[in-house]
This record gives sequence, structure tokens and C-alpha cells, in this order.
Amino acid sequence: EVREATTLLSVKRSPHQKPIKMKRQRTITQMREKEKTPENQLSDQEILSLQEKDFRLLMLKMMQDIGNKLEAKMDNLQETLSKEIQDIKLKQEEMQNTITEIKNSLEAANSRIQEAEERISEVEDRLVEITDAEQKREKRLKTNEESLRELWDNVKCTNICIIGVPEGEEREKGTEKIFQEIIAKNFPNMGKEPLTQIQEAQRVPYKINPRRNTPRHILIKLTKIKDKEKILKAAREKKQITYKGTPIRLSADFSAETLQARREWHDILNVMKGKNLQPRLLYPARLSFRFEGEIKTFTDKQK
Repeated sequence: EVREATTLLSVKRSPHQKPIKMKRQRTITQMREKEKTPENQLSDQEILSLQEKDFRLLMLKMMQDIGNKLEAKMDNLQETLSKEIQDIKLKQEEMQNTITEIKNSLEAANSRIQEAEERISEVEDRLVEITDAEQKREKRLKTNEESLRELWDNVKCTNICIIGVPEGEEREKGTEKIFQEIIAKNFPNMGKEPLTQIQEAQRVPYKINPRRNTPRHILIKLTKIKDKEKILKAAREKKQITYKGTPIRLSADFSAETLQARREWHDILNVMKGKNLQPRLLYPARLSFRFEGEIKTFTDKQK
């Protein structure tokens, strides 16, 4: 509108335009005032017919109207911006509250994690203590078992176990006579030498197990350990011991734990015997054999 009015003003002020009569101007003004029609709805021809003063008034009014419209738009825009800013502030506050809640939750979670880590650390320390105590207890238990085994083996150190004598033989002549007869028949040179006194001779266990087909062992307890070692050495050298033509065996008497440990070497002993390595079991359960002219000893089967 401003551009149009400016253009018209330029046309109006042109030196080539003809003068306009005052009567026509008053007629237009009166007509506009009578009909109360806004000046911004005037036609171009009507605007051209206005006097300079009226034209300036028209321009001022148009600019005032434009200013009012701009002011109204600015007010609307400012109100809209204010609402949007207010909404943004509210959203910022909500976001800040959410962030605060998240921070509080994270702090609480971190606190719980720290407490859990402390508890886990305490449990681990306690577990280490329990493990150490258990290892010490197992070590003490193993030491006690070994001490008890050694003590029991010392009690049995002078015993000789006769394996394979048929049941009932001791009823006629007694177990001592059976032992003396075995020594005399299998070791005639030893039979001429006087042996120490036999402290005890009996079948073990005391009761017969009907589920076992093999005869019970005869246990001979001598006075001196050197007599036991002499007899067992002669038995190893002779290799074949008999009683009334029946093959029997003479062995040392050990505790159940020592016997079990020695039995675990039997398969290896048989293999070494087949290779002529001259294997032997030493007390309590050590393997000894000859290899390339040297005597080697092992206490662990894995080695």
C-alpha cells in the first residue's frame, strides 16, 4: 500500500499533470465522509484527484494503519513467543527434574553397587579364610592319618602274614606249628638257626566270611623285626613258597591304608617284572627298580 501510495504521489507531482478542480475534491471528500468508506479502499483515480494535503493525510493514515497492523502482529508474535518460551521453560524444568531423578537413581544404584562390591569383597575374604582353614584342617588330618598309619605299622612291624593255607589245618597242629613247618620245608638252612619266640599266631579275621572262597590269612607276630625281615628276604629270593604242595605267600603285615597304597602299584609292578626291571615296593608305598644300572625310586605313580 505504501508503494502504491508513493507511486501515485509521484504521478500526482508530475509537472505534466493537469490541475484538478476544488469542487471535485470536495465532492469526493464529502462522498467519502458520507459513506464512511476507508481511504485505503479508494481507487487509484480517486487518489490521484486528491489535494497534496489530503494525500499526505491519507498517506499518514495508511502508514498509521500499517503501523497498527505491524504492532498487532508484533503483539501476537510476542505473545506466541512468550507462550513458546514459557512452554520451553516448563519443558526445561521437567527435563531438569527428570535429569535430577536420573542422577538420584544413578547415585542410589552406585551406592548399592558399592555396597554389593563391599559385601562381595567381604565374602571373598571370608572364603579365602575358610579355604585356608580347610586346607590347614586337611593338612592336619592328612598328617594325623599318616601318623596313625605309621603308628599302626610300627605295631605290626614284626608281623608276618601267611596267605593261602587251607582252612582247618590249624586244628590239628596249631598255627605256630604250621609256621614252623613252612620255615623248615621252604628254608631248610634257616630252619637250623634258632628263631625268636613267637608272641602270637592266629587266623585273621576271627570270623569266617561265607561270601569269600579264599582261606583266611594266618598272622604270625615275632619278637624281633630282624627275624621277620630275614624270612621275607628268603621268601623273595625263593619266589615259590608251598605248604603241603599248595602255593602260599609270605608278606609283611601293614595297616589298611598302607596296603591300599601298595596295591595301587601292582599293575605297574607287573609291567616292570615283564621287562625284567627288578621292581620292589619299599615302605610305605615307594616303587624301586633298576634301570640302566641305576636304582630309581618313585613315590608318585604320575611321575
